[in-house]
Amino acid sequence: MKTIAIVGAGTGLGLSLAKKFGAEGFKVAAISRNAEKLKVIHEDLSNLNIEVKTYVADIVDLESLKQTIQSIKADFGSIDVIEFSPNAKEQQFTNILETTPESVSEILNSYLYPAIQLVNEVLPDMINKGTGSILFTTGVATIFPLPFAGNAGIIGSGLRSYAENLYNAVENKGIFVRHLSIGTAIESGTLGDPDTIAKAWYDLYTTKGKFEETFPQGIKKSDMI
Repeated sequence: MKTIAIVGAGTGLGLSLAKKFGAEGFKVAAISRNAEKLKVIHEDLSNLNIEVKTYVADIVDLESLKQTIQSIKADFGSIDVIEFSPNAKEQQFTNILETTPESVSEILNSYLYPAIQLVNEVLPDMINKGTGSILFTTGVATIFPLPFAGNAGIIGSGLRSYAENLYNAVENKGIFVRHLSIGTAIESGTLGDPDTIAKAWYDLYTTKGKFEETFPQGIKKSDMI
């Protein structure tokens, strides 16, 4: 049985991803700095007979993040899929005309650095096994220049570039790197229902030879303005 580690897990998309992958036979490791959200995730998945362990960690603390990944490996034996989706609501977006080194540094520390740290922790094992998947969830500011999210766009586009370079470097080694860029608010009962996004994510995960997709599919920059 495979294991998915969800980094930045919450009771919205994170929980829906855990349910979807769990329904497909995965064990789930959920990482969040919010113990209450992890309690909900654990209870919901346990009620569905999905094997789950939760881990409290602040991803900004790279050493703590490293130790948490090591704990997951010790508990589950390996990490087959890792999904990275820190809560965008906790980030302070700044208009491009008001973007400062400080506002960029905040997202750099909470978004790009943790992503790179995670890859460093899981990729060597995946290469040794010749299999594994690394999934990055972002907003559409990673793809389209959106002035109202100036600082997020700078870091997000950097993360996307990093992910695509990984994709090109390891696809022939049996490692799948995927990127899903979400262009809608995530809320139950709406276009951005987390269960619907989780299904879209699983579809992308199982599609060979495709690096990225947007949600909704085919979204354009004009849809965001």
